[in-house]
Amino acid sequence: MIFKPRSSFNKVVLSGLLSLASFVTLPHLAWASQDAPRAGLTVTVTRAVLSQISAVITANGSVAAWQEALIGAQVGGLRMAEVLVNVGDVVQKDQVLARFATDTVLADLAVQKAQQAEAAAALADAKANAARARSLKNSGALSAQQINQYLTAEQTAQARLEATTAHVTVQELRLKYAEVRAPDEGVISMRQATVGSVVPLGTELFRMVRQQRLEWRAEVTSEELGQIKVGMPVSVFPASLPKGAPAMLGKVRVIGPTVDPQARTAVVFVDLPKNPNDEPPVRAGMFASGQFQLGATQGLTLPQESVVMRDGFSYVFKVGENKRVVQTKVSVGRRSGARIEVLTGVTANENIVESGAGFLTNDDLVAVAATAQPK
Repeated sequence: MIFKPRSSFNKVVLSGLLSLASFVTLPHLAWASQDAPRAGLTVTVTRAVLSQISAVITANGSVAAWQEALIGAQVGGLRMAEVLVNVGDVVQKDQVLARFATDTVLADLAVQKAQQAEAAAALADAKANAARARSLKNSGALSAQQINQYLTAEQTAQARLEATTAHVTVQELRLKYAEVRAPDEGVISMRQATVGSVVPLGTELFRMVRQQRLEWRAEVTSEELGQIKVGMPVSVFPASLPKGAPAMLGKVRVIGPTVDPQARTAVVFVDLPKNPNDEPPVRAGMFASGQFQLGATQGLTLPQESVVMRDGFSYVFKVGENKRVVQTKVSVGRRSGARIEVLTGVTANENIVESGAGFLTNDDLVAVAATAQPK
């Protein structure tokens, strides 16, 4: 009779203890399972491979005319009658560009020719007198003084004829120079000639780019100058070149003989090819960048996304056997398309994170999805 209540009490206590044990034990096991390490990011890995990399020197500069001809007035005081060309016109050698009015020149030429004829007649008379004086020299009919006067008159008449002939030549040259002609084949880049204007001798009338030849004047450092040779191919990218369009292929013509003492740079003159279709439009004075092609060599390369810039340095993430990454500092060199040369810090048999490298830190646990094939 006494033990029945105690037995019921024990059952209740035992049931409560079991419930409490289950409440305490199950969450503890769940927490324990959460402490197991899990990968924070799934990445792809790649390896460094030997690639052919073009060695180039990059420079900036301006496009300029190979030679610019200044065409001036070779006669002065004449009125401009015609201007036959304009800026942008392509002209040929000896083509007439402009004409001056020649009324006054023709009148002066007529006067000089008349004086020339008068001097020629005077010379003929003087020569006849001198010839008679020479024939009578030993006869005593004329004194020595008179003979000298006739001979001197002959020489004076000869000099006067030569002077008038020279004046005629000057007027004929003025008449010739009244037509302004192109000194060479090229394109007119500037025009100052105006119809009706009276210009002084030597006034600049036109400016012309000779033979339509343009050149790129690249500025390179003193250290780079020793790697550039005459005849070396150059890829030039003028400012007007559309994005993605092929570069203009030039050639080094001359390496500047001096270096700027302030900037320590030298000018390299690169001949540009003629552009008959004017595509892209390249003009003197335009900015252009370019690359001097030094040749190709082999080097270890990685995809550019594998190299991460942090605090001014380049890093890659190597994947170890435990799937943890090691942040490694590397030295980078040239670029070739989407790949970059790695000089130090990487060997060809190491797994390097490719995609997702920018989100990692040292000793992160990663899951490797695949090994990327080198491109």
